[in-house]
Amino acid sequence: MNTHTNHLVLVTNGRQETRPSLEYGIWLADKLKLPVHVLGVRESGDQAHPVASLVEEMLPSLQSAGIPFQVEYQTGPAEEVVNQSVQLAGALVVLGPLGRPPLHNFLLGHSFRHFMEELPMPILYVPRSRLPVRKILVCMGGLGYTMNVFHEALAIANLLPASLTFLHVVEPVTLDYPLAHEVEAHWQDLMNTNTPQGRILRQVLSETQGLEIQSEVRLRHGHIVPGILKEIETGNYDLVCMGSMYSSQSLRHLTLPNITAEIAETAGCPILTVRTIQTE
Repeated sequence: MNTHTNHLVLVTNGRQETRPSLEYGIWLADKLKLPVHVLGVRESGDQAHPVASLVEEMLPSLQSAGIPFQVEYQTGPAEEVVNQSVQLAGALVVLGPLGRPPLHNFLLGHSFRHFMEELPMPILYVPRSRLPVRKILVCMGGLGYTMNVFHEALAIANLLPASLTFLHVVEPVTLDYPLAHEVEAHWQDLMNTNTPQGRILRQVLSETQGLEIQSEVRLRHGHIVPGILKEIETGNYDLVCMGSMYSSQSLRHLTLPNITAEIAETAGCPILTVRTIQTE
C-alpha cells in the first residue's frame, strides 16, 4: 500500500454489523498483498453474539486467498481492547458499526468517534461493503493533511486499479482574510489560481499522470459536510478517503466539529481516515 502500512487489523465483536468490514478487509488484504491480524473482542455480558463463530466463518476466505493471518481474542469494551491491543506501527485498522443500541450511542457516542480519538493509525470504517472498488473520492480539505490522504488513496488506486476524484468544498467566507475571499471569489476556477488550494489540486493531478489512473477534480461551494455528502450521493463512490488530525493531548476535538466522523456516520459507504500527527 505505502511504505508505512504493512498489515491490516480486522476488528469484530461478533455482531452481524461487523460482517461487512471483515469481508471488505479480507478483500483489501488480498488486493494489497498484506497479512491480517483478526482481533475478536468478547464484550462483557454479550453472550448472544459469540465472536469466535463469526471469526471462524471468515477464516476459510483468508485461507483460500493465501493471506497470512493470526487470530487474537480479548475481553472488554471494544474501544478499550482495540486501543490497548493495536500498538504496532504500520497497522491499518478495519472496523464497522459494533451493533450498539441507539440509546448507548446517544449517551456515550458512536464507537467510531472513540476510535478516532484514540488511534493514531489509518482507520477504514465499513458500515456496508461496496465491492469491487472502482471509484474513489478523495476529500482535499485541510491543508495540513491533504497530501497524506492523497498518497494513501493513490497507492490503493494504483494497485486495484480504481479512478480518483479529488473533491474540494469551498466554504462561504465568515472571516475577513484576503486568501479566503480570493478562494471563494474564484471557486469555480480554483485550479487556475495561485492559492495553496489551487497549487495542491494541480499537484495531485500531475502526480497521477503516467500511472494510467483516471482522475478528475470536483469543486463545490457551500458548507463542507453537506457538500461532501452530496458528492458521495451523486457520484456513487465505492470508497471515500479523508484526512484527520490526531493528537493524544489536544482538547480541540471537544470544541470543534469532527467532519470525518460526521461523514462516516452518515454516508453509508466505506471511509478511509488517514491520520496526521498534530504537534502541540
